[in-house]
Amino acid sequence: MSDVLAVLPQYFLPKRALTVFAGWVAGAQGGRATTALVRWFVKRYQVNMDEALDPAIASYPTFNAFFTRALKEGVRPLAASDFVCPVDGAISQFGAIERDQIFQAKGHHYSAAALLGGDATTAAAFENGSFATLYLSPRDYHRIHMPCDGVLRRMVYVPGDLFSVNPTTARGVPGLFARNERVVCVFDSARGPFVLTLVGATVVGSMATVWHGVVNPPRSAQICEWHYEAGQVVLHKGQEMGRFLLGSTVVMLFPQGVLQFNPDWHAGRAIRMGEVMGQ
Repeated sequence: MSDVLAVLPQYFLPKRALTVFAGWVAGAQGGRATTALVRWFVKRYQVNMDEALDPAIASYPTFNAFFTRALKEGVRPLAASDFVCPVDGAISQFGAIERDQIFQAKGHHYSAAALLGGDATTAAAFENGSFATLYLSPRDYHRIHMPCDGVLRRMVYVPGDLFSVNPTTARGVPGLFARNERVVCVFDSARGPFVLTLVGATVVGSMATVWHGVVNPPRSAQICEWHYEAGQVVLHKGQEMGRFLLGSTVVMLFPQGVLQFNPDWHAGRAIRMGEVMGQ
């Protein structure tokens, strides 16, 4: 079956209703029912609870508390590199931005401006720059960390669809990451601006940042934007910046000449937060 046919049912699914319901279930304090759900999830997706700060399944009051669990100190050491990987997951794609075009999958590109909610001015800073698209599967650790030191300047909520973001959907839905709901975070750094975008998906109940808390819900039909004074939000390399309440994808943009990717990286490779992303 072609990827286009495989994703065709997603166009007809009530994705928003499913996502609202999943968010309600994930946030509910269901006692034994929550524990049973977490236990099933751990077994189904082979989640490594030995790394969790609290490995006791019954101790999590909600599924969200389990899903956004903290890790033990030292299990994700930071590499001695200029840029570290911000998440656990797998590499969807990475490489050069061709003028303003970001590679999604064979036959599919989208523009940096589209990813940024139509902001062509900010997108211009990343023309011929670099990008990395990183996919977090259900079994992964779902907190997002800083790839380098950064000073937050803007956060933008961009409403959109809620397609799945798994590899099959990335190959089958044009412009997927510029089409789905997302939270765009624009930072300044010692090497210039960079963007870290949290992309939502089906059943991703919400996305949150450490400086704002939960960004969605509520889900606005309009683009919402927040501005921050220089020095108001300063985050260091490896520090948590946000989390997914159920899994999704991170897309990062860097200016031209700033980042040379880890030569061991390739599409489909498993990655861990803190490993070398580039110099």
